[in-house]
Amino acid sequence: MILLKTKEEIEKIRISANLLSRTIAEVGRHIRPGVTTAYLDKIGDQFIRDNGGIPLCKGYEGFPSAFCMSVNDVVVHGIPGDIFIKEGDNLSVDCVVELNGFVSDSCYTFAVGEISEDLKRLHRVTKEALYIGIEQCKVGNRIGDIGHAVQQHCEKNGYSVVRELCGHGVGFKMHESPNVPNYGVRGTGPLLKEGMVIAVEPMVCMGSKNVKFSSEDGWTCRTKDGKPAAHFEHTIAITKEGPQILTSFEEIENI
Repeated sequence: MILLKTKEEIEKIRISANLLSRTIAEVGRHIRPGVTTAYLDKIGDQFIRDNGGIPLCKGYEGFPSAFCMSVNDVVVHGIPGDIFIKEGDNLSVDCVVELNGFVSDSCYTFAVGEISEDLKRLHRVTKEALYIGIEQCKVGNRIGDIGHAVQQHCEKNGYSVVRELCGHGVGFKMHESPNVPNYGVRGTGPLLKEGMVIAVEPMVCMGSKNVKFSSEDGWTCRTKDGKPAAHFEHTIAITKEGPQILTSFEEIENI
């Protein structure tokens, strides 16, 4: 069942999203060659708690950390640990925050130091795909319109989108209906209605769309061909006035 939110509830999700955006920016301030993903996770976890929030990923179905920290060919769900990031790496920082009972979800893919032109282009196209998908988040459109827009933009630029993982409803819980795939057919899927809140999150591969999941931890999702992937995500409210982006990259990009 799709859970619709009132205007008042959307404003409370926006407050959660503000904390989440500030948290990812705080983590970003500490991203540099030589630090570990466990160190970054600890900083983000503490920042959320110091500001009255709860990092919902921690303990979710056994996930051990507050953040997913995905390096290079890890698409999503990388578990922070003694992984030293280095110059030229590609690092996706994904987190879910609950604040006063309201939930937001966001991800940003960071460049560690100076990255290659190929990675810069992957980041740019993935972020463009996010906003192109958000443009479709209008009352009366359908979920398939979002996925179609994301897929078309990525594929025309020579990239592929992951099929096994997708965006989702959010707001009261971490994962709500409906699923929001990054591929699809226009005019198909659930109808977008006023009061829906969804996470739109293109996960884009430089090479093949095929991925594999770790048999050791059950979480880490990598590209099968070992090529890098990027991941950008916003929490979006569907309103009569058009899509409202509740999370923000502004502070992140002013670091």
